[in-house]
Amino acid sequence: MSEGRTIRVATYNIHRGCGLDRRDRLDRIIDVLAEVDADVLALQEVFGFQAQALVEATRMEGVFGPTRRLPQGSFGNLCLSRFPLVGHARYNLTCHPFEPRGCVRADLSIDVGEGGTRGRGGRLHVFNVHFGLRYRERVRQTRMLLWGILDRAGLSGPWLLLGDFNEWFHGRASRLLRAAFGHPCGLRRSVLTHPSPWPVFPLDRIYHDPVLRLERVVVHRSRLARVASDHLPTYADLRFPSPRAHGPRA
Repeated sequence: MSEGRTIRVATYNIHRGCGLDRRDRLDRIIDVLAEVDADVLALQEVFGFQAQALVEATRMEGVFGPTRRLPQGSFGNLCLSRFPLVGHARYNLTCHPFEPRGCVRADLSIDVGEGGTRGRGGRLHVFNVHFGLRYRERVRQTRMLLWGILDRAGLSGPWLLLGDFNEWFHGRASRLLRAAFGHPCGLRRSVLTHPSPWPVFPLDRIYHDPVLRLERVVVHRSRLARVASDHLPTYADLRFPSPRAHGPRA
């Protein structure tokens, strides 16, 4: 079977750029992102002014999805991409009376032709989420996502669902997501990302469209990553199908 290109996608809760030493150091986050070297990034807990700085530092295209307003400015999720951004949308995942939560979608144009052949473009739809801290809140947000947002999105290409799901154990939200999308880390039993010095909880996950083949998933555990945020970044290498092998998706 003919295969297409491989891309690297990553999710990372940057904790407002505040490290374990309680210092606000966005430069460390930028250095960690350079270590990960992903083509597509889903970042959570980002201020609006940081979003602009991250776009400039990484030289990637970006779409920011603010979820609330704090004294320092707007605050939310950020998608970054080396591929052209051709569309985007924001969705509300807030479950009152809990704090505002959201999802931002980035629609990317990716050349999936063999050998870099031009004219074989595809779409990739990236959903970047940050779920709530409470059990029932996460279950409600999962249902909003599965039976509202994704059902009505009218996607014309493969999708990714990634972010901070705040699921400390294998609860109802995780079971619903796994039933819909499969295991987020392939054959690995668990991907532990929090807290960053000694991770014991699999909060940060990457779910993918089954048309994309998961080659590996990795938690990035560099010395810098262990101090730059309270989460560790997670990345996955995914292989796109070639257009000749699979044809266009309806």
